[in-house]
Amino acid sequence: MRLTTEEVVRRYGKRCFAAAFSVCQNAADAEDVVQEVFIRYHTKPRAFDSEEHLKAWLLRVAINRARDVCKSFWHRHRVTWEETMAALPFEAPEDSALFAAVMALPDKYRVVIHLYYYEGYAVREIAALLSRRENTVKSQLRRARALLREQLKEAWNDDESDEPSDQSRMVQQNL
Repeated sequence: MRLTTEEVVRRYGKRCFAAAFSVCQNAADAEDVVQEVFIRYHTKPRAFDSEEHLKAWLLRVAINRARDVCKSFWHRHRVTWEETMAALPFEAPEDSALFAAVMALPDKYRVVIHLYYYEGYAVREIAALLSRRENTVKSQLRRARALLREQLKEAWNDDESDEPSDQSRMVQQNL
């Protein structure tokens, strides 16, 4: 018995995901495992005795692969976002707040902000790197600055001090 890969994905995708998730306890890792399971099914032609045999094979591969992922060096040494923030050396508290605000931006804004401010690329260069129009990059930079400005104002308004520091004034002026 041999079903098409599409049919196998349709019938057993959710079950393989559930099995992988129960081992990994992480949706992203479970999705990666499921992809690998179906790639393995697709690339290694094999006949199964019955649909139950196929289901058992898929689940066994999903669980074994999920265990491998959990045992991997990268999985064992994964660091949470909070641990990363705590470990980064910042010269001033404002630097930490700015970094956290940039990292909280949606990906499309975070990337253009990083390329523009931290890497020093011009709008034209960013557009070429990301395969976007220059006007799109300009628009994303403008929106990202507005979001950052709003986030930093809220953080500053929540602060107990009445006067902003020189550094926070400089950050807000640059936005």
